Amino acid sequence: MSARVTSITSIRTAARRRESARSTNSRLVSLMLVIVGILAVIGLGATLSASSVPGLLSEANDNLVFFKRQIMWVVLGAITMFVASRVPYDWYRRLALPIFTVSVAGLIAVLLFGIEQGGATSWIDLGPVALQPSEFAKFGTIVFLATVFTRKGLLLSDFNHFLVPVAATAGLTGLLVILEKDLGTTIIVGAAVITVLISSEAPLLFTFTTGLVGSLVAAALTLGERYRRERILCFLDPFSDPLGDCYQLGQSLLALGSGQMFGVGLGASRARWSYLPNAHTDFIFAIMGEETGFAGALMILLLFCALTVIGIVVSHRAPDSFGRMLAAGITGWLAAQAIVNIGGVVGIMPITGLPLPFVSVGGSALLTAMGAAGVLMNIAHSGKGKVTR
Repeated sequence: MSARVTSITSIRTAARRRESARSTNSRLVSLMLVIVGILAVIGLGATLSASSVPGLLSEANDNLVFFKRQIMWVVLGAITMFVASRVPYDWYRRLALPIFTVSVAGLIAVLLFGIEQGGATSWIDLGPVALQPSEFAKFGTIVFLATVFTRKGLLLSDFNHFLVPVAATAGLTGLLVILEKDLGTTIIVGAAVITVLISSEAPLLFTFTTGLVGSLVAAALTLGERYRRERILCFLDPFSDPLGDCYQLGQSLLALGSGQMFGVGLGASRARWSYLPNAHTDFIFAIMGEETGFAGALMILLLFCALTVIGIVVSHRAPDSFGRMLAAGITGWLAAQAIVNIGGVVGIMPITGLPLPFVSVGGSALLTAMGAAGVLMNIAHSGKGKVTR
């Protein structure tokens, strides 16, 4: 009789734990959905203001041309996010090689047939739209590396088993992207890879060594090109050349300073009147800071911080090592890109030309970020709070 009671109690306890896990999973998914939705809506509002002048100066001569395109991409991104949240994340492990192969092929196609914008050859012209394969390569690299590391498991304690997959994925992707003269995306790929390594079975010493070598390579690449060195100098002294190389950063800081605590008002930005280059893409955070002030800028920062914390929790609760590494890589990607973009806009980091996730104008970036958020939601939905190797 006692054994039967104990068995029933154990079953009920397990059921309560499963119910608690499902409830936590649902809350995590809901929070991510709300945060991404708020960021996308804020991005639309900022686009409406920041892109009006560039729209009038474009061939379309339409102040709403970029806004209408952004609405289209938000809708497509929302559909992508919904589909990705429903597809079992384990499917990506089965399709890792084809996904990575296609992403590498896209990067090679850019080198052969790409068009140049903003000093980087990162886009393929498809008529009505231009796609940026390097955005899709971020996900392909994360998936493939997480798959290989899952299969290797404890073999990662051997440096050769660790080094070969890292060099074959991050090394190849990074090389192709840097050949496109896109240092910013190379840095984000590196950051995503490091988060995958941290969440893997590999010794932290291997991860630290890889991060150190990657940082040294990035520094060498930065100092190896004249325009990159000039950006570094501007970052150190934003007003050293206010009418030349440091013009963009100087105007960004003036816009942010004009916003003060609560901003000049929605749609009342002065920087958008051709004073601030790329106001609707790389520097949209400056326009938001000008129009909504420190309060609005702080809210954006808090939203990204919350999304990052949720991503870390999702990675910790993933039911297997592949889910843990995939969630960590996606979280590292989105967090690093937000940090680098905002850091460049406020002058505490060099300008890299990266869009702000979910917010900046840009179809490829928005589509891949929302798709990645959908994958993160699927992992969260499957979370058990206990990782199995």
